Amino acid sequence: MKLKENPNPVLVLLFYLMVWIYTAVTFLPSCLLSWVTTSHREFYGSEQERAKRAKAFSVLGCPEGPYRATSTTKRLITSLHPGVDTLDKMLEHATLRFPHRDCLGTREVISEEDERQSNGKVFRKVILGKYRWLSYKETITAATKLGCGLTSLGQRPKTNIAIFCETRAEWLIAAQACFMFNFPHRKSHTAILPEVPRLQQIIIVDNTPITWPDCPRGVSILNMEAVQKLGSRPENGESSETNHPLPSDIAVIMYTSGSTGIPKGVMISHSNILASITGIAQRIPNLSEEDTYIGYLPLAHVLELCAELICISHGCRIGYSSPQTLADQSTKIKKGSRGDASVLQPTLMAAVPEIMDRIYKNVMIKVEEMNSLQRTLFILAYNYKLDQLSRGNSTPLCDRLVFKKVRSLLGGQTRVLLSGGAPLSAATQRFMNVCLCCPVGQGYGLTETCGAGTISEHWDYSTGRVGGPLVCCEIKLKDWVEGGYRSTDKPHPRGEILIGGPNVTMGYYNSEAKSQEDFSVDENGQRWFYTGDIGEFHEDGCLKIIDRKKDLVKLQAGEYVSLGKVEAALKNCPLVDNICVYANSDEAYVIGFLVPNQKQLLALAGQYGVRGSWDELCNSKVMEELVLKVITEAALTVQLERFEIPCKICLCPEPWTPETGLVTDAFKLKRKELRTHYKEDIERMYGGK
Repeated sequence: MKLKENPNPVLVLLFYLMVWIYTAVTFLPSCLLSWVTTSHREFYGSEQERAKRAKAFSVLGCPEGPYRATSTTKRLITSLHPGVDTLDKMLEHATLRFPHRDCLGTREVISEEDERQSNGKVFRKVILGKYRWLSYKETITAATKLGCGLTSLGQRPKTNIAIFCETRAEWLIAAQACFMFNFPHRKSHTAILPEVPRLQQIIIVDNTPITWPDCPRGVSILNMEAVQKLGSRPENGESSETNHPLPSDIAVIMYTSGSTGIPKGVMISHSNILASITGIAQRIPNLSEEDTYIGYLPLAHVLELCAELICISHGCRIGYSSPQTLADQSTKIKKGSRGDASVLQPTLMAAVPEIMDRIYKNVMIKVEEMNSLQRTLFILAYNYKLDQLSRGNSTPLCDRLVFKKVRSLLGGQTRVLLSGGAPLSAATQRFMNVCLCCPVGQGYGLTETCGAGTISEHWDYSTGRVGGPLVCCEIKLKDWVEGGYRSTDKPHPRGEILIGGPNVTMGYYNSEAKSQEDFSVDENGQRWFYTGDIGEFHEDGCLKIIDRKKDLVKLQAGEYVSLGKVEAALKNCPLVDNICVYANSDEAYVIGFLVPNQKQLLALAGQYGVRGSWDELCNSKVMEELVLKVITEAALTVQLERFEIPCKICLCPEPWTPETGLVTDAFKLKRKELRTHYKEDIERMYGGK
C-alpha cells in the first residue's frame, strides 16, 4: 500500500482542522506553544540542519580516513567508569550502585496447552503470568555461587566452558560466573558431544529431573541449582586466591553467523567488550536505571550480549522474552492473553531488520483492510507526522489518536530502538519512527569488532545510513579496484570498510591463518579488521553501506549485481516474507527463492481464480508468473536496474527459520546452505526445464 496517496480534499481539511483545534486547546496561550515548538526545533533542528552537523572527521584530512567521531579528537574512549576494566568489576560496580533494584526478570508459566489450527497443525500455546525479578545483589550472588560451584567441580581459569541455552536470565548469570572466575565461554551444541573427549560435566539449566539415556560415558549431569548449592558451601566459597581476569584475557569465544561460509570462533577480550559497550552506550540518550530492556534476541549474538551488558552497567532492568512470546499476536501466546512486551512495557529494545519488517508488513496489511475513511486518516496522519519530524517538531495528536495502538504492539513505552545485524530498509525505518513514536538507531558492527562500528544519532531521521563512528573506534576506506570503489570517487569517497580500535577482537579461535588474513596491526599497535563491506562517507561524516564484496556477482555480460541490495529492496513488497537472490557468473540473468506471505499469496490466487492447497499454490507455474510480475513492478518502483531483477523465481512453502538451517539466529541468509538446499531448482531455472 502506498502511503503517498492523494486523499479526499475534504478529509484533508478535516484532519488539519482537528490538529489545529487540539493544538489550540492543549497549548494555549500561544506563547507557550511557540516556546514548546521552537525549543524542540532548536534542540534537534530540522532534518536539513541536522544533516549538516558533522558526526565525524578525517583525522589526517584524507578522503580514505581514518574517520573519528567529532567528540573523540584526542583519543578513543574505552571505558564507562574509572577502574572498571573487566566485566566482573562492571557487575560489582553496578551492584554497589543499585543493590536492590530489579536486574533480571522472567515471566512465570501459568499453563500450557495444544491448540489445533485450521490447517490441521497443532501449536503449543502458553499463558504467562507476571515477571519475577532478581535484584542486582541477588544476581551477583547467584553468579558467584555458580562460579564457586564450577570451581569445586574442577573447572580451572582459562579453560573453556560451552553454553548452549536460549536467551534467559540463567544464560547471563552463567556468563557472569565465567567472567568472575576467568572461564572463557563459548556457544555450543549437543551434536558436538562425541567430538569432545575431555568433557566431564554437563550443567542443565532447568531444575527438572535429569534423564539422558544417550549421555556419553564418564560424563556427569547436574542441574544449575545443585552446582550453586555446591558453591554456597563455606569450604567452596570465593577466596582471595580466586584468579580474577585481566582486561586482555578472553571473555567470550563467539561464533560468527556463518552467513557466508563456515562459522568462525572470534576471541573477544574483556577490554574489547568494555570498549564496545562504551561506544554504543554513548549513542543512547538519557540511559539510566529507570530504563527497562526486553531481551529476546540470541545471547550468542554479539548485538544482544552487548545490549544486555550495557543495561547492566547502567542499572537498567532486563526482562526476558522470545520471538514466540514477544507480542500479543506471537505464535506461542494464547489468544486473549498478553505477550511479554505488553506486560513488561520496555523503554529500550534491540531488533534485527527481519523482525521490524514483519511488524511493518503486518500493520500495513491491517491498514489495507480498513474502510476508506480510516485508511485515509491513517495516511494523512502518517504523512503529516513524517513532515513534522523532518522539521524537528513533535505530533502529540497523531501519537495519541492514531499511532497509540501501533505503539502498544511493543508495550507503548519504547523510547529507543537499536537496529543491527543487517541493513534496514528506508520504508521500514520511516514506519518505525512514525508509528512506534521512537527513534531507530541504525548501527553497523560485526562480531569481529564486538558489535561496535557506527550508530546513527537519535535525532538523525535520514534513511539508508548507519551514522558516524562510535567513540571507541575509527574507520578507514580501502580501495577495491576490482569492484570499482576508490577513496577518490566523487561525490563521496568509497571503499572497503576497515574498523580499528580497542573494540577490534583478538582474532579467530584455532585459525591463525584466517586471523592474519582478516586482521592487521598498524605502526601504533592498533588492531584493524577488514570487514569485506563496501561503504561511502558523506560530507557530515555518516557512513553508508553500499555493497559487500562477497555479495557482488558479475553476470555473463559484465554487469555487477549486489545480491543484498536487491533482497533489501524486494523485502518491502507485501507479498514477500523472505527472499534470497542468486546469480551465477556463467549466466546472463538473476533468479530468486521467495517465501511468500500466506495471506497475500492466497489473495493473489483468489484474484486470478487459482485453486489448490498451500503447497500446490507454491508449486504452481501460474502463481510463479503472477508473483514474478508483482515483484518486478515493486523492483522498478524502487528503481532497480533491469539486470538486477530476478527473471525466474521459485516459491518456497516453508518459512526459513534458524531451525531449518537456512538462516542464522539473527535471520541472516545462509547462502551456501540455501544454494545446496535448492540445487535442483537452480538447475531448473537456469536450464529452462
